[in-house]
Amino acid sequence: MSICHPILFIIWVLSLLISFVLSSSSSSWCPPHFSLQTDRQFEQKSDRFWEFEEQSNSWVEVELPYDLVSCVDGNCTTVGSIAQMSKKTKDHRNREDSVPEQSSSSFRKKDGGKGGVKVKENSDMVLPLRKRISLIKMSEASIWVTGASGSVYERFWNGVQWVIAPHDLPVLAGPANSVFMVNQTILALSEAGNLYQMHLTENSQPVWVDFLPTVDHSTKQEPEQNSTFQLKSGVISDDWERLYFCTKNGSLLELVGIEPPRWVNHGRPPGANVAAIADAASVRPEVIFTLSSIGDLYEYDRSSKPSWKKHIWREGTTTEDTSLIPSKGCALHGFGGSHSVSLFLLTKGGNLVERRLHQRKWKWIVHGSPENHHLSSITSVSQDEFNEKTSSLFLTTASGSVLEYRVPKYSGSAQDNQIEENWVSHTHPPHAKLARGISGMQFQVGRIIFPLDDGRLAELHLPGLGGETAGPNYQINVRRKASLKYVWSILDSPETEGWNAEYCTEERGPTNCIMGIKDEPSDENVARSMSRGRKGSKEQQNYLSLGSISSSDPRLHTELYNMPANWINMNFRLRVMQGGRSFFLITDSGLTFEYLNTENVWIWLRHEHTTAMKGAVGYYNGSLFLVDEHGSLLIRERSSDGLAWINCTAMKKARPILGGPPWDKLPGKGLRVTAEDALFFVSKTGRLLQFTVALRKFKWKDCRNPPNTKVAGIVDQEIFRENIVFVIGRNGRLYQYNKVSEIWHEHRQSQHLVLSRLPGTAMRPSSLSLTGSLFMLSEDGGLVEYHWNGLDGWNWVEHGTPHRSVTLVGSPGPCFQGNQLFLIGSDGNVYLRYLDQTTWKWKNCGFPYMESTAG
Repeated sequence: MSICHPILFIIWVLSLLISFVLSSSSSSWCPPHFSLQTDRQFEQKSDRFWEFEEQSNSWVEVELPYDLVSCVDGNCTTVGSIAQMSKKTKDHRNREDSVPEQSSSSFRKKDGGKGGVKVKENSDMVLPLRKRISLIKMSEASIWVTGASGSVYERFWNGVQWVIAPHDLPVLAGPANSVFMVNQTILALSEAGNLYQMHLTENSQPVWVDFLPTVDHSTKQEPEQNSTFQLKSGVISDDWERLYFCTKNGSLLELVGIEPPRWVNHGRPPGANVAAIADAASVRPEVIFTLSSIGDLYEYDRSSKPSWKKHIWREGTTTEDTSLIPSKGCALHGFGGSHSVSLFLLTKGGNLVERRLHQRKWKWIVHGSPENHHLSSITSVSQDEFNEKTSSLFLTTASGSVLEYRVPKYSGSAQDNQIEENWVSHTHPPHAKLARGISGMQFQVGRIIFPLDDGRLAELHLPGLGGETAGPNYQINVRRKASLKYVWSILDSPETEGWNAEYCTEERGPTNCIMGIKDEPSDENVARSMSRGRKGSKEQQNYLSLGSISSSDPRLHTELYNMPANWINMNFRLRVMQGGRSFFLITDSGLTFEYLNTENVWIWLRHEHTTAMKGAVGYYNGSLFLVDEHGSLLIRERSSDGLAWINCTAMKKARPILGGPPWDKLPGKGLRVTAEDALFFVSKTGRLLQFTVALRKFKWKDCRNPPNTKVAGIVDQEIFRENIVFVIGRNGRLYQYNKVSEIWHEHRQSQHLVLSRLPGTAMRPSSLSLTGSLFMLSEDGGLVEYHWNGLDGWNWVEHGTPHRSVTLVGSPGPCFQGNQLFLIGSDGNVYLRYLDQTTWKWKNCGFPYMESTAG
């Protein structure tokens, strides 16, 4: 049978891509009329190609290099090949929110010109826009953060060290979007648009209660029902007494006071909406600057007639990039003169612009951006005592770097108003990028905190002033020198973001939530203190960011791309359905049996299916997930009508399955059900696939694979660390996928340590502590442990083998009580690796043996 038709589909897609590249300058795209040209030579201009998969009846993206194969009557030949492009493409394949290509406008800073530096930036590395992330400084010792997961936590200095305190909204409220403090009251905004107020109970325990907007109808400019007031975002006034919100339907809402609360609806600009608040009464008292969704700037002044005014660009402006990003701006006073005030904003083209008021006249000033940089957010910093001659703005680029824009403070002298360079690049921390479109926060003079794209935080600070181990400096007198450079420190985040920061405790000691007490001086505590000091700088270096790997990289050619045909059957033949009551067994011939305990009697049940099964790869909430001989994922579940099969591979974006998570939960511990629950599987092509199962809203998602390898197997899924899937690449290295940030990281690993492709197991003694280990086998059959604790961070431990003549085979596990691990030796014996106080020991458990009796 011929399968040439997929090739025709690929050629058709290639033609569309070529036409798209040629017409990319147009604002809209329509497929042109094609004429068949046999003499036309193919020119590759993209790294993305799709083929039509008949089994799922959908288009599936292929990996390069990709061979075009034609099969006729069982004879297959390669008729062509699509190679990986050596040059960098213009569109990043993993990003949905692309940034318009930067034009060489007249205000661009070119290298070699005075006042500008040329900083190279890869336009391929445009990061996705992050949601829910926000930072707010509550006091000199308290910073509140909303993470990308929607969790709320506080970084608090307890006098000894920084501790993390959770403040999540109720489960029914959904994820949080931002946190505010007005009149000493803490408020939180949910992603659904509802506002909550923090109250203290009689036991001094904080709880969240509903805080519903009740609008004063006498001040409303438009008739609007209270039920429509779903809030989108908010900005606090400089005096911390008023809070301004833009609603999801585009109105401006003001909260005046808390006890009692008074809400005022200011409506919206004529013919426009309020998409963001650019400034809340810091440019001019009682004047609010807003931005519409199409990028226009408006001014609201209740004391003037009309209340809404639009700030327009004059005809003949030298730039066409006049549409503004709906985000908060930055106000500076005295920047253009002794009585001037400026509002700095960003355009959708990624440039810095200024709206300046001087001598009662408004004007636009375009500051642009360094060449090949796309600005995405502005961070306001205090200009008092920061620098005697210049003011600074800190801007985050779309690729995750920080640029400082230095402008001279007005002195009246033209010579004093000139500086050598306006733009200074602070890049980003090693192996981490800053979150795109999210503003940072100045903690103190010389200390600025930014959210990272991977869910952690980063502090940009002057040497000796900041970092994980540095508390608030209450007496700061910094006169920054131009030669003094900033340094980066990474601050860890809690497990809700997929990271390793432990929550504080009520116990007496250095991690107390209110007041920390230093450990008593002893040899053990001195070592612990030293370890804690190392963690801030060294522990984070275990996470290596992954960039694109060229096709000539030798690591790609040493991989075993083809996994064994019986891979599933070797590693997923047994699965526990319900502890102590039911487990499933898959036979060599593909039959499915369940060993079930009913009324204290064990019985065998056979589960019939038209195709043979290869293995059981997952369990969730009463449903078992199995893979058949074709690689299809099937659900076996009990319903009111009896037993049923569900074919998950027939759903959209599904792919043939090679493996799944080795364990569903730690033995003896319950399985928590949430609204984000999903199972992860490995496709036959080595990609990690996410299958959402929560609320039976089944959905496939392609999480891809690390750019320098394919996925061989899953070590652990969210047992050892929430929102993290640990996998082993086919190159024998350990990687992790963050379900929240959707980012891959490689763990630092010795080049001499090559891991087996077999699944692993997790050991976490207590759910109240993040301390634990991942156990895997090395390629030479030895036991390897990857251990984490809050003092030393990550460490590799090689346990070796029980004896010189015995190697370990098969997947490690199960583990019990947080200190016992069972393994199978090459001699057929079962071995126990257990922890005796502080020492690991081996025990030979032999093998099952039954004497045969003569009948």
